[in-house]
Amino acid sequence: MRLIDDKGAQLGIMPASDALRIAEERELDLIEVAPSAQPPVCRIMDYGKHKYQQAKREREARKKSKATEVRLMRMKPQIGPHDLGIKLRKLRELLGEGNKVRVSVRFRGREMSKPELGRNLMQRVASELADIAQVEGFPRQEGRMMSMMVAPKPGAKVPAPRTKQEATKPEATKEEATTHVKEQVKPEPAKDPQPVEERPTEVKDAEDGGEAG
Repeated sequence: MRLIDDKGAQLGIMPASDALRIAEERELDLIEVAPSAQPPVCRIMDYGKHKYQQAKREREARKKSKATEVRLMRMKPQIGPHDLGIKLRKLRELLGEGNKVRVSVRFRGREMSKPELGRNLMQRVASELADIAQVEGFPRQEGRMMSMMVAPKPGAKVPAPRTKQEATKPEATKEEATTHVKEQVKPEPAKDPQPVEERPTEVKDAEDGGEAG
């Protein structure tokens, strides 16, 4: 067999017994790496370390080749401004995670006669997300559903979503953001006590029969 040592050096062609002896002297393993070659190729290595490195490379390869997940976002044709804002923030979060998102609009009842509502909504969504997303195909209607696919734009940076505390914290006004001066309540000066007007006590005449002392 042809032997390669743990440093990658060619040790030449030798009997299997000699190759095994060299591997034992180096306290390593003798692994056959090319059994179909003529002559077969064996290598001296630490097999445990080799398996660990191989598994690590496979894990990294799986991470890089991870398939992009397609998420679904449903809306109503006549969605309100507040609900649309919530949907747009969620879309930004999903796109920031690297997902594609299928945005769909479902028509109900008489809404089927107004497909322009769905198209206008799709155009607005695409416009609002133009900085981070690209539309893969124009909106397409199938029955009561109209949908379009949006995907992360290459190289676009998506800001991290706000935490729950940041989302619930009220925004400061322009005046508060520039001054931050607390009002100090000045105590009112003490007022001089008002003089009490003394009224003379009315003395009634003694009843008849009384004598003056």
